[in-house]
Amino acid sequence: MTIKESILKSLDDIKGLTNYLEIYNNIVAKRYYDFGPAKTPASTISALLGDFIRKGDTRVKRIKQEGGTYSYYLTKNEQDIGIDILSGATEISSTSKVKPDKTKTYDERDLHKLLSSYLKITGVYSKTIFHEQSNGKDNNQIWTHPDMVGIKFMNLQTKASQSLLKSINRTDTFKLSSYEIKKEINNDSDLKKAFFQAVSNSSWANYGYLVAFEFSNGLREEMARLNESFGIGIIELQANPFFSNVLFQAKYRNLDFKTIDKLCKINKEFEKFIEQTEKLMTAEERYYKSTEKELNEFCDDYLTNDTEIEKYCADKNIPKFEIEL
Repeated sequence: MTIKESILKSLDDIKGLTNYLEIYNNIVAKRYYDFGPAKTPASTISALLGDFIRKGDTRVKRIKQEGGTYSYYLTKNEQDIGIDILSGATEISSTSKVKPDKTKTYDERDLHKLLSSYLKITGVYSKTIFHEQSNGKDNNQIWTHPDMVGIKFMNLQTKASQSLLKSINRTDTFKLSSYEIKKEINNDSDLKKAFFQAVSNSSWANYGYLVAFEFSNGLREEMARLNESFGIGIIELQANPFFSNVLFQAKYRNLDFKTIDKLCKINKEFEKFIEQTEKLMTAEERYYKSTEKELNEFCDDYLTNDTEIEKYCADKNIPKFEIEL
C-alpha cells in the first residue's frame, strides 16, 4: 500500500482520536509501509495528515488540542467518538479544480461509482436506478426516475435511544435521497434543464441533489437562487471522490409515498431498494449485521482507496484534477 493508504489503515485500526506519532508507530509495527532510509518518517506522517485536511479529503478530520497540537480520526468512525470530544472538530476545506483534458471521453454512468464512493464515506448506501429497465417504453418516464438513490440511517449509540426513536416515529430513523448526475454543466440553460430534471426526479425523497463533474464559472449566483427557491442541493464531484464538495445543501422534505409506490411499480430495482431498506429498519438486533451486509452488497460498488481510484479513472478515461494547496 502507499504511505497515504497506510495512514488511513492505521486510523481505522486505532478507531478513536490519535496523533501522528501513534499512527507512525502503528504503521511500523504492522509493516504497512517501508520508510527505508528516511531520516524523519514521523514528520512525513504529520505533514501528510495536514495534507488530508488542507486538500479537503472527506475521509479524515481533526480537532485542535491544548497547546496547538492536532488529533485525527476517520470520518466514518465519528459516530463512535463522544460528542463532547468532537465539539471542536474542524471543518474540512473546500477544493477547486483545473479544466479537464477535453480529448478524453467517458460515460456519464462512469461517474456513478465515484459518487457512490463519496456517499459511502458520508454514511449513505446508494444504488443506481436504470430507467431503461422499467416497465413500458414511455420515454417521458425519464424525468420520473432518479439516476441514483441513497439512504442514511440515524446511528444512535444506545439500544434504549434506538428503541425509543423507532417507537415514536420510525420515519426519523432514516433519510432517503435522490441524485441526478451530469458530466458537465456549461451554461445557464444547461443548469436550469438539469436542475428541474432533479426537481422532478426527486419529488418523492427527503433530499434531492444535482451532481455534476464540472460546473462552468459564473453559475454560482444562479445555483444559489435555484437552491433557495426549490431546495435541491448541488454537489461538485471530483475525480478523487473523497475531495467532492457539497456546494449547496438540500432542504428537507417529507416523503411522497404515492410517488414511491409508483416508482416501485415501474422499476424492480427501485422496489428492491425500498424492500432492503425496510428489511434493515425492522431487523432484530441479532440479524442486523447480516441484513446490513445484504443491503451493502445490493447497493453500488464503491472505491476504497487512492490506488483503486487512480486505476478506475485511468480505465474509464475520467480526467484527473489537481488540488490546490
